[in-house]
Amino acid sequence: MGSLLKRVSGIHWNELRDAQQAPAGTIPPLLSRIAHADEDTARLAIDELGDAVCALGFVVGEATAPTVPFLLELAGALHVPCKAELLDLLGSICRTEQWHSAAAAARDSKYCTSYREQPGWEAAARAAVTAGRPVIEGLAASVRPEESAPARKLLRVMDELPPFPKL
Repeated sequence: MGSLLKRVSGIHWNELRDAQQAPAGTIPPLLSRIAHADEDTARLAIDELGDAVCALGFVVGEATAPTVPFLLELAGALHVPCKAELLDLLGSICRTEQWHSAAAAARDSKYCTSYREQPGWEAAARAAVTAGRPVIEGLAASVRPEESAPARKLLRVMDELPPFPKL
C-alpha cells in the first residue's frame, strides 16, 4: 500500500464484519483504489466503501471504526482526489445513531439482547471521526473551496451532534 495506508495490513479485516454484515476483506483494496487511482475510479471506490462502512448512509458495522483513520489519512493527503466525498462519508459515519435508537426502543422488550455490540460500533466510529478533528480543521482552512466547504460542514456536524440515547 506504500507510505500512504501503510497500517492497513495491521488490521485483521477478514475477522471483522462490514455494515452489511459481510467479511470486511474488501475494504483494503477499496482504500488503495481511492489512494492511487484516477478521480473517477476513486469516486466509485468511495461509493463502494460507503456501502461497506456506512450502509444506506446511516448504518455502521464492526469494521467502520477501524476504517475511519484511513479515511482521514486519505482526506489529508495532498494528491488524493475526491476529498469532498471522503468528508461526506465521514459526516455520515459521525451522524449515525441507528443502532443506539433501535437499542433504546427495544430496551424493555425481548429484542434488547439483539443490540449488544452495534451501539458500541457507532460510538467507536464517532469517536474515531472526532479523533481526526485536526485533519478536518486543516482541510477547513484550505484555500480550495472544494476541500474547505465540506470540511467546515463536517466540523459543524461534529459540534452539533447530540449525545447518543441512553441505553
